[in-house]
Amino acid sequence: MVSDVLYIMSDLRSIGVSHVLRERGKATWMAAVSHPKVRQIADGTLPHSTFRRYFEQNVPYLMEYARAIGLIIGKAPDRPAIDVLTRFLGQIVGTEIPANLAFLGRLGGAGEDAVDPASMLPDGYAYTRHLLCAAAQGSCADGLAAVLPCQWSYGEFAGPLMAVLPADPVYADWISMFGVPGYGSLVDETTGLLDRLACAADDEVMARLTSIFDISTRYESRFWDMVYATPPHGDV
Repeated sequence: MVSDVLYIMSDLRSIGVSHVLRERGKATWMAAVSHPKVRQIADGTLPHSTFRRYFEQNVPYLMEYARAIGLIIGKAPDRPAIDVLTRFLGQIVGTEIPANLAFLGRLGGAGEDAVDPASMLPDGYAYTRHLLCAAAQGSCADGLAAVLPCQWSYGEFAGPLMAVLPADPVYADWISMFGVPGYGSLVDETTGLLDRLACAADDEVMARLTSIFDISTRYESRFWDMVYATPPHGDV
């Protein structure tokens, strides 16, 4: 009996917390990475007006996402953790936010000065409050569990799409931002950091992390839904 328990605990440690969390919420995860909006981006049929609304909401979201990562950095236990998280933050601030603003411009949207954080729709606002709360009130592992579904899911659905990019350069360029090997390598480092900081055999920790991770994954789908449901500018 004791030997069986020890074997199970050893097996859980070898799996890694991040993959346990994803498997526990597999249905929710698949709904996010295979959302109809993602499929329409892949085949280039998503209307540009809908994609523009995505960027109008995603820029203020990413600003809050970056703040959440900053809070997590403050709880990093050692230099290697600080290194990974700082590069994660750099990806958001140095690459993704400027790219989102550039895509917004290509789609006829307003410039950076016109992207008002107060314009966030309720689901985007709720998602960012969840991220900031987990990062501020929880441990480094708690914060990572909150922010990982966004980073990880984009890398997961973009990788396979690199094989046949859509003809529309806007969609091809957006997919390429997440499908390049460097992005996948950073995801491996951030998920690996969570695996190092938490133990999959600790039931109390895993219950908390599962809840945090699942809420973020659900908000990923709701973010896509929100963009679909919002009427274009000038519509009622």
